[in-house]
Amino acid sequence: MNIREYTMSDLKQMIMIWNEIVDEGIAFPQEDLLDEQSGKRFFASQSYCGVAVDENNNVLGLYILHPNNIGRCGHICNASYAVSSLCRGQHIGEKLVKDCIRKAKEIGFLILQFNAVVETNIHARHLYERLGFKQLGTIPKGFRMKDGHFENICPYYVTL
Repeated sequence: MNIREYTMSDLKQMIMIWNEIVDEGIAFPQEDLLDEQSGKRFFASQSYCGVAVDENNNVLGLYILHPNNIGRCGHICNASYAVSSLCRGQHIGEKLVKDCIRKAKEIGFLILQFNAVVETNIHARHLYERLGFKQLGTIPKGFRMKDGHFENICPYYVTL
């Protein structure tokens, strides 16, 4: 497996993986699925998009990296990670997070912050904590799940 910057030839697979996470309705705040045009615009608007690919250049997972805010808070970045359901459990997410941290430093960000990690997303939370992220607290009922009930969210950050 290799992690590299995405190319236009990756877009179709990236959109499929992204939409899979959005459709699950348990991790990403987005509700609208991407199509070819909106996906192209969405991924192009990021500071960086990394993809994990196998030896045949099949996309196994991806991340997006972008500023969390503007101006005086523009040194803080935010990221999202998506791994195909067919490839979970292979530590692809961990490799994506580590690459994202490296890339964020390279770009010049000083802090990586996650605004809305769903409290029940135990695998992601354990990974972030193992990699040195600190939880900032808990926001009660901050995330509306696909079935309509609310879960707590846990903001995290790491100094780069």
